[in-house]
Amino acid sequence: MFEMTADWLVYDMAGMRGSQLGDAAHFFVMDVSKILVLLTLVIYVMGLLRAMLRPERVREFIRKRGNISSRFMAVGLGAVTPFCSCSSVPLFIGFVEAGIPLGVTLSFLIASPMVNEVAIVVLATVIGWKMTLIYVVSGLSVALIGGFVLERFKPERWVEEYVWQIKMGDPQLETEVMTLKLRHQYAVSQVKEIVGRIWKYVLIGVGVGALMHGYVPREFIADFAGDGGLPSVIGAVLVGVPLYSDAVGIIPVAEVLLQKGVPVGTVLAFMMAVVALSFPEMLILRKVVKWPLLAIFAAYLATAFVVTGMLFNSLAAWL
Repeated sequence: MFEMTADWLVYDMAGMRGSQLGDAAHFFVMDVSKILVLLTLVIYVMGLLRAMLRPERVREFIRKRGNISSRFMAVGLGAVTPFCSCSSVPLFIGFVEAGIPLGVTLSFLIASPMVNEVAIVVLATVIGWKMTLIYVVSGLSVALIGGFVLERFKPERWVEEYVWQIKMGDPQLETEVMTLKLRHQYAVSQVKEIVGRIWKYVLIGVGVGALMHGYVPREFIADFAGDGGLPSVIGAVLVGVPLYSDAVGIIPVAEVLLQKGVPVGTVLAFMMAVVALSFPEMLILRKVVKWPLLAIFAAYLATAFVVTGMLFNSLAAWL
């Protein structure tokens, strides 16, 4: 129905069929309407289910698990909770105060902005379930392995002193009973908060994708992105670092890159860098960790994204 709406508005009403401007406008109208509708529906449904899930309960739930199970639990919860980079500081403090190992905490912080159910649904409708599954498995693997790798550096010594001194309170003291009405109110508030926070990234992302779709030749993008070798994947990660977007906002750009022939691994590396390795994300984390840990954290992510990109480019070429 989104394609039919775009056909009617752009091709029939505006009479722009067959032009570059028409192709760009059609892409913009179709993707913006599709993403915003999906955002609203998925966030509302998940808000109903998530009404009892507070950050304090998340960290308490993880704290009670064993070392290995807590790592899988942290990565899984990171994928289904709505906490993005703006929530990194309070979550980091809460996890540390609850006695959760830093390796587990860092795994959660990697998974949470990079993989979430809203991005999964939107990604699947835009570029298909195969690409979505590849992205999800890659993101969760990077997060899980990252916890093991980063804890080898004994990161506790690089946490700011004030973090260890904060007491967040006992989450078990929460006694509010969530009725259906309260769940609905919470779900609506989640829609307003999350859509209100990321709609501009959706418009920017779709706008960039639309311009590329309508005006940039396929051959130019394919040549610029390279053949999927190491330099092109490293370049994709470096290009993604200065950018900042929610996982949903970068999907339209990834869609066009794939349509223009950019290798899947290069697109994966670019998406992950934009979402989890941006300058704003690093600046936020700097409030709770010192420069050595921040540098190691960023170096691991950059390396992991490059390796992931190379792996899937090689796999695609082999297949």
